[in-house]
Amino acid sequence: MFLGGVGEVGKNMMALEYGNDIIIIDCGATFPSDDMPGIDLVVPDITYLKANKDKIKGIVLTHGHEDHIGAIPFVLNDIHTPIYGSRLALGLVENKLKEYPKIKAKFVSVKERQTINLGCFTIEFIHVNHSIPGAMALAITTPVGLMLHTGDFKIDFESMDGKVTDLSRFAELGKKGVLLLTCESTNVEKEGYSMSEKRVAQSLDNLFGKFLDKRLFVASFASNVLRLQQILDLAEKYGRKVVFTGRSMLNVAETAYKIGELKFNKNNIIDIDKIGGYQDSELLIITTGSQGEPMSALTRMANGDFQKIKLDSNDVIIMSAAPIPGNEKNVNSVMNNLYKLGCEIIYHSLAEIHASGHAYKEELKIIHNLVKPKYFLPVHGEFRHQKFHKDLAVNLGMPEKNIILAENGNKIEVNKNVFKLSTNIIAGERLVDGNGMGDIESVVLRDRKQLAEEGVLVSIIALDKFTGELLNEPEIISRGLIYNNEAQKLVVEARNVIKEALDAVNIMENDLSSVKNNVRKHLANFFFKKMKRRPMILTIIVEN
Repeated sequence: MFLGGVGEVGKNMMALEYGNDIIIIDCGATFPSDDMPGIDLVVPDITYLKANKDKIKGIVLTHGHEDHIGAIPFVLNDIHTPIYGSRLALGLVENKLKEYPKIKAKFVSVKERQTINLGCFTIEFIHVNHSIPGAMALAITTPVGLMLHTGDFKIDFESMDGKVTDLSRFAELGKKGVLLLTCESTNVEKEGYSMSEKRVAQSLDNLFGKFLDKRLFVASFASNVLRLQQILDLAEKYGRKVVFTGRSMLNVAETAYKIGELKFNKNNIIDIDKIGGYQDSELLIITTGSQGEPMSALTRMANGDFQKIKLDSNDVIIMSAAPIPGNEKNVNSVMNNLYKLGCEIIYHSLAEIHASGHAYKEELKIIHNLVKPKYFLPVHGEFRHQKFHKDLAVNLGMPEKNIILAENGNKIEVNKNVFKLSTNIIAGERLVDGNGMGDIESVVLRDRKQLAEEGVLVSIIALDKFTGELLNEPEIISRGLIYNNEAQKLVVEARNVIKEALDAVNIMENDLSSVKNNVRKHLANFFFKKMKRRPMILTIIVEN
């Protein structure tokens, strides 16, 4: 069953159920869309899992990226179950849980080719290439047959860590017989093979050698540990001291270093407060902000809001990441601001400084040809990605009836003779809002949109509690509504509108709620006629 990760990119979460046993595969989050003001994170709705939590045997992680682990604190808040994954994935989860001290978790570290038993399921972990160490596919033996879940992967024959996706194990499982393949679809539209990280390393090396006298900045995903290792190696090669900026970058680097997945000389790392003691040519700043995130370190530098680092014409910014679809506007805005400061910017269309961690079309074909599954579910992608992945499988000879394009909430029944959609489950979104989660009603989002788009107006009215007479002029306070050059005139007119509204009702014979509503209606009509705006209007009546 799918609680997230199909028909969308991110929020990956699926579960397998047989009899009285359930296992959860990944617990991912995604970022809010533009129509979710004030929301920090979006996680899957786990209503079904909460109702069946006695069946749950564990959470199994394919790797440690946010779209696969970001929802874990919120899942553990309702469901207490062990978590299985690589050392790095578990380290990143453990680091995340420090923000939620009341949540306790049992972690079980696993290695490639290791097998564990969870209820009726036997799970084998298989090494795959990705942009983070410890990424693994899952071979799951069930009472009805063998299921293979790729997780996020690519096939990199020149991987920087010397380890290639375990194709021999995929082939062995294919010969054994795979009932169901669930395979990622992110880059199914892209022809050929994905670029090797080795080419990225060569390009970065060339840039470090080219800009010897400049101060270098590299912006990348904090979770791209393999890229981070390349950058740190180059800093040592070229004699540059390293400064980490951005909380997520610091957290990932510290976690990966502690467990040995990131190796560097700690003497080469300096605190940001000490950069004044070094020449530009001696510094490398590794930063967050490759996606133009509003509060990221690079964005604040570009806006001139980062107190400890001021950019100038001797700075070179290497954007070692491609914009995620939907982020292009933010990234372009940051780059334009960097150019205005005189910086030189190197980005992915100018040099080979980013490689995707997801398989291209030819790599997907390799997996299909090795595994030869009876049934296939394209996952980890929007609907068009799933559709293209289905077409790829059909072109390789798979019967179309043996492929299902699933949606979140679909429960799929599968055995040797059956492959069909079953009853659906609740699988919507839960919204994380500060420390609150899951109970953000649509009216709250609607109010936030109104505040952002139309502004707010507060009217404060003082009345004599015995006579109902107005004691003084109504006070008008507005934000995001009235421009300075028209404020005085509109405030005077709005006060008269309030007086008219009060005159229209018998204050002594009506409750205050009715009086407030009448004032609100009059003000709403007034501002729509004057400005074609519908601000949020709050009326406060004080009786003295």
